[in-house]
Order: sequence, then structure tokens, then C-alpha cells
Amino acid sequence: MSETSLDPAADLTRARQGDDAAFTRLVAPLRRELHAHCYRMLGSSHDADDALQDALLRAWKAIARFEGRSTLRSWLYTVATRTCLDLVESRGRRALPMDLGPSSERAVLDDPPLTEIAWLGPYSVSDLGGAPVARYEQREAVELAFVAALQHLPGNQRAALLLFEVLGFSTAEIATMMDTSTASVNSALQRARRIVADKVPAVSQQQTVRELGNDRIQQLVADYSTALEQGDADRLVALLTEDVTWSMPPLGHWYSGITAVMDFATEIPLTRCPSWHSLVTTANGQPAVACYLGMSPDSEHTAWSINVLTFREGKIAAVTSFIGAEHFPLFGLPPVH
Repeated sequence: MSETSLDPAADLTRARQGDDAAFTRLVAPLRRELHAHCYRMLGSSHDADDALQDALLRAWKAIARFEGRSTLRSWLYTVATRTCLDLVESRGRRALPMDLGPSSERAVLDDPPLTEIAWLGPYSVSDLGGAPVARYEQREAVELAFVAALQHLPGNQRAALLLFEVLGFSTAEIATMMDTSTASVNSALQRARRIVADKVPAVSQQQTVRELGNDRIQQLVADYSTALEQGDADRLVALLTEDVTWSMPPLGHWYSGITAVMDFATEIPLTRCPSWHSLVTTANGQPAVACYLGMSPDSEHTAWSINVLTFREGKIAAVTSFIGAEHFPLFGLPPVH
């Protein structure tokens, strides 16, 4: 049973007595936002699945000892955060190709996947729950640039920044949640803010999309899809900023600047890939295109990549192509098209 509890107090009493259905009803309204928190901490939807499952199991085992000194939401965030910190310690941070080395000036034809790297993954955003607070709106806080920047922080700084800036907990609450002092939390916040400010654009993609408007965004996404499907290099180049980047985890090489990006695009996706079909979606709160690869326009096309688009000044400033059919179920997308 997963419906929202109509009587949380009664369900809390039942849950403390071992009623798992009551516990499920209690946590149901918070599952989505807790999952998003785990994704921000870990940079992977699959890791977030594991972390949330582990955290809720821990919470279920400990619910009898929950005394109500904090809200249930605060207590569940404490359990989820500590679970994620354990995973950060054991699994390390996730990366994008830009974190591994400089960009390539020409298309790399033989570019095998780097399977030993823990890659940042895309995220399917629906209703995240919780009210927008402090610096970051909820959708801004799952944008690629922000989540990628978080991966450069130690676990304690990552947790402190998210709990304070995104979720609105006080430094005293965070100190309790992380079993540390308020001075340590303030120090972690100060260091985290400096690093994130250096890596995250001043204007979020949420702001950019609002300024461009839905009609313009839809046209840009449609033109990008059409350029790929028709192998139209001129149409593609007209959509890109001069300093555009294109990366494709789990491939290690990436491209920066219109010349290098078009050399890659012309050499590989526009020429060597026989046929593309595409579906418009969203990932990390940003417009995205799901690409399916086929041997001919009339053949079956199979899931290939989720291409997350980043915009600036009315053009596409970055394409992050998350290659792999395993990403498609996250977005409710079919394996073939």
C-alpha cells in the first residue's frame, strides 16, 4: 500500500508497533524528494535507488526508536544523508569526460567506453516535492552543472550544502543530522560554496528556459532532432554557440568549440551512423532528446543515448549524450522506436 496517509499520527503509532503498511503510507509523500536528494549526493539514479532502499530499510528498523524530537521528514533526511555518505566513502565521486582531461580537437573514431570510470548519470525529474527554498529551486538543484559540481566536493561538504541551500535546514539541524558541530557545518558550507560558485553558471537552465520561452525551446529541440535525423551539418552548426561542448559518457573524449564539435558531429553521428530517430524528453530539468540508432530509415531503431541540451543566449551551449540503453527506462522510454 503506497497511498498518502490520512492520519499520520495514527500511522506513526502503528509503524512503531511494527505495521509496515503504516510505515509505507508515512514515507510515501517523501519518497520522490528523498530520491532526488540521494541523486544529488551520488550523481546516479541507480545509486539513488540503492541508497533510498537502504535508507528506508534502516528507517523501518529504527522507527520504534523515533521519539518525535524532530519532524519525520527531518529524521528521514538524516537517515538518507548518512546512508549516502557511507556510499560516497565507498564508491567515490562520479565524473563527466571533462573531469578526465582536455578536449579533443578532432573526431576520435576509435573511442572505446571507459568502463572503469564511475560516470555521472542523467535524472528523470517529475514532482520533486518540497518547497523551493534558499538559493536553489528544486529543479535547478538537479541540473547537470550543479550535480556535476557537487561531485567535486567531499561528502560532508556536499551534504551540508544540499541540506542548507536546497532543502532549507538550519545549520543547527544539519549539525545534529551529521553528528557534528555548527562550526564544522559553517566551515563546510563556506568551502562548498566557493567550489560550486566556480563551476556553476550564474544563470541556471531554469532561468534560461523561462527567458527563451517554450516556443523557442521547442523549436531549438526540434531543429536539433531534425539536423541529426537528416544528417544536416549546416542546420546543426546554426544551433550551436561558438564555445559549444559535446561529451558522451562513457566515452572519454569530449569536444569544445564549434570547429571541434562540428568535426566530431560531421565525422560520426551525421555521417557514420546510418539512421537516427528521436523522441523529445527532459532530463535533469533540462530539455533533452532521446536518440535511437538504426541501420536504415525503415529499420528498427534501438535506444542509444539521452542527449541533454544546455542553452545560452538562444543557442545550444552544450550537448551531454549519456550513451546506453539502460538510461531509457528511467524516462519511461521504449527500448525500440
